[in-house]
Amino acid sequence: MNPIECGLPHRAPFIFIDEVTGVTPGDSATAVKTFQPDEPFFAGHFPGDPLVPGVILTEAMAQTAGIAAGSPGRTFHLAALKMVKFLRPVRPLDRIEFTAKKLAEAGGLIQFQTSASVQGTPVAEGVLILSGV
Repeated sequence: MNPIECGLPHRAPFIFIDEVTGVTPGDSATAVKTFQPDEPFFAGHFPGDPLVPGVILTEAMAQTAGIAAGSPGRTFHLAALKMVKFLRPVRPLDRIEFTAKKLAEAGGLIQFQTSASVQGTPVAEGVLILSGV
C-alpha cells in the first residue's frame, strides 16, 4: 500500500517508507524501506562505509507509528522518544522492515512500541510517543 494513501502527511524527500505492508488502523502497522546507494546523506555519513543514520531509522519508525495511529486527514507529530536503541548498522540496499504497535493512549498522546529489522535481525527498537494534532 502507498504510505501517502494510508495517511502519511510527509512528501519527498522526507518519506522514509516505500510501502505499507499491513495496517490495523488505531493499533498497528508494518512497512518496508530500501535506501538506495545514491541517497544524498550517504555521501557524508561515513564516506566509504555508508550507514543509514539512526535518526532516519527513528523517523521511519515514527512514520510507521503515524500510519498505525491515524487515518487520511489526521496528523500526528513525534513528541518523545524512550529507550531507542540501534542494535546493528544498516547499509544501503538492506530491506528494512518496520513495525509499530500501540501500547497506550492518554491526553492526546499515543505510545508505540516500534522496531526495525533486516532479514529478521533487529537493527533498531524503541518506544515512540506521538501527539495528535
